[in-house]
Amino acid sequence: MAKTALKWISIGLIGVVLGAGLAYLTRPAPPPVGEEGASVGDARPSLAHRDLNGDLASIDSFDGQVVLVNFWATWCAPCRREMPILQAAAEAHAGDLVVIGVAMDEVEPVSEFIASLGITYPIWVGQTDVSAAQRRWGNPAGALPYTVLVDAQGIIQWQHLGEVSQAQLDEALSLVF
Repeated sequence: MAKTALKWISIGLIGVVLGAGLAYLTRPAPPPVGEEGASVGDARPSLAHRDLNGDLASIDSFDGQVVLVNFWATWCAPCRREMPILQAAAEAHAGDLVVIGVAMDEVEPVSEFIASLGITYPIWVGQTDVSAAQRRWGNPAGALPYTVLVDAQGIIQWQHLGEVSQAQLDEALSLVF
């Protein structure tokens, strides 16, 4: 009897694994960046979220400056890997570039994480409002990380879905510097 139960449990597990694999392989591709919402060449949409102190922060306060907006989360491994690159860019272009991290997360884990990495650029936090903002900013799938470069005139110059490498970021920044 135990062998029969083990046999059916094994068959069930194999079925679940095969079903999950099939679902993964046949899932539709996310819409391309910029297909819905803002795209390269468009004026930047509005963006306002709470900072880590709970105060409402708005991208409007950075009008006239080059801004790099990075949508991320603490539970997103590629997001975590690219943050030192973004911090280095903020430091290398201090006074010329504003980097803003918009976390789809809770304040406590975000605060702990950025403290552990020494992140000094502004971090804003939200949940469903961050998802809605990503759609307005050209990422309808809401996948993370997602990074957008806005020039000093408020025009989107670059959008990138996925982890940003140093070379990709350097190339993007060459569009505005």
